[in-house]
Amino acid sequence: MQNDRNTARTAFLTLAGWGDAARTLLAGDASFRTYDRLAGPRGRAVLMDAPPPQEDVRPFVRVARHLTALGYSAPSILAEDPAHGFLLLEDLGDTTFTRCLAEGADEPGLYTLAVDLLTHLHGQPTDTVLPPDLVPPYDDTRLLAEARLLTDWYMPAVLGGAPDAAALDDYEARWRAVFPVARAVPDTLVLRDFHVDNLLVLDDRTGVARCGLLDFQDAVAGPVTYDLVSLLEDARRDIDPDLVAAMRARYHGARPDLDLAAFDASWAVLAAQRHAKVIGVFTRLARRDGKPHYLPHIARVWRLLDAALAHPALAEVRAWIDDHIPPERRLIPT
Repeated sequence: MQNDRNTARTAFLTLAGWGDAARTLLAGDASFRTYDRLAGPRGRAVLMDAPPPQEDVRPFVRVARHLTALGYSAPSILAEDPAHGFLLLEDLGDTTFTRCLAEGADEPGLYTLAVDLLTHLHGQPTDTVLPPDLVPPYDDTRLLAEARLLTDWYMPAVLGGAPDAAALDDYEARWRAVFPVARAVPDTLVLRDFHVDNLLVLDDRTGVARCGLLDFQDAVAGPVTYDLVSLLEDARRDIDPDLVAAMRARYHGARPDLDLAAFDASWAVLAAQRHAKVIGVFTRLARRDGKPHYLPHIARVWRLLDAALAHPALAEVRAWIDDHIPPERRLIPT
């Protein structure tokens, strides 16, 4: 099978005119995708290798072309082979926010750029930013399936088994009851993994186009709060609470149409849902996929989840989690 994939990759690159380019591994991520940098007579490009059936490049292509048409800095699609899961992408460089922060860059400045991009995106007319059939809705079924990752993966790993059917039904019912709270804000295009690992600084561009965008193939139509939560309640790094408060205030200042109480409640529900999902995802990556390096982040994500669950709207969800995963059992899986 690997030989067949190598043959298909070579054929794709040759047909695209990059068959003679040098190829070096650029990155892998938490999915089955890998990325190679190509360098050759035609310059540089990035090869996305997303093997079917585990991956489907078509959503990435749709969203990338939509974002670039709106003036945002997603990679241009240079060539595509959806059947085999290959894309040739514009190379936006290596200056991720993560790398910039590690090198001592201006942290408030980077977060300001990211928040300003979201403000700009969310200010677009709905029919412009969410044309028909671009992305699926972030509906209850999808939100609940993600929240279930906590019970399906984390709980067996630390407690020795999943809850019984009655407890799971109760867990789901409590989440369904709070999802309308999450939707009491406008919908927009939600990029889903909007955080410092997937954002780039492009100093040759101006305005919000300075913020390069990666990893948006799972985009959905959902509440404006979600990507802000992803950015400012980051599972992989601690952010100064004063900076979080300043960025929330900056977003609020640009969106005087939003009801702040509804915004705060939506934020809390989606933060809790996302953190429950991420704890499950990090556990699954270790147990199923042999990627244990995400496990140390679980302690941080539990702190974020606890903080989100303190919102009164989540009292029933918090009670379930406290009953079934008491604080002393919130461990890092071994």
